Amino acid sequence: MTSRTLRALRRIARVLRGLPAARAGVAVTETALVLPFFLGAGLCGIELANFSLTTMKVGQLAVQIADNASRIGDISTLENRKIYESDINDLFLGAAVQGGTGMDLYHHGRVIVSSLEMNSDKDQYIHWQRCLGTLNATSSYGKPGDVLDPGMGPKGREVMAMEGGAVIFVEIRYVYQPLISQALIGDPTISTVSSFTVRSSRDLSQIYQADSSAPDPIAACDKFTATTS
Repeated sequence: MTSRTLRALRRIARVLRGLPAARAGVAVTETALVLPFFLGAGLCGIELANFSLTTMKVGQLAVQIADNASRIGDISTLENRKIYESDINDLFLGAAVQGGTGMDLYHHGRVIVSSLEMNSDKDQYIHWQRCLGTLNATSSYGKPGDVLDPGMGPKGREVMAMEGGAVIFVEIRYVYQPLISQALIGDPTISTVSSFTVRSSRDLSQIYQADSSAPDPIAACDKFTATTS
């Protein structure tokens, strides 16, 4: 056995004798053990934060749509304000712009706009309804012509229209699009409602067409599409 081989063996022996006291890899080992838990918690936090942000955005959209719908219509000092199908279509378009392309409101959800009014018998009823979105969902409170007692909305928090007036009631259902996994948030469907009283004197007889020879499309509730055209 050569002297070079002996020296190599002695170095190996010294390294082996020092292993029991070595601590250089402890931190690396601990990090490798806990990293999956930290990573999982971080991803879960990101998903929940995005879900909360989306829920808030859907709620704000419902408020915006109801508020805008309570204001729409032409302005005239000689007669009550008329609303047109084009006004409703612009209302839906504005909500899509506000929601942004990332949300894609009408491909992943549905917006239902109802006009709650008082009929000749002093009963609360849904006069008309307009809807947009591909999600197969209908109003939780009724369809046009339905009489509602005592009013429209979640039980105990119903809203009512005054005689000669109207309340715009908006429902939104939206299927949340996860960043990471749906399993982290459970049920992906976000539901919210909002309502505003019509502020000005409105012609409640019907929704008009601005040009009867070239009528605007109607966002009927028996269609499940992402556009009004």
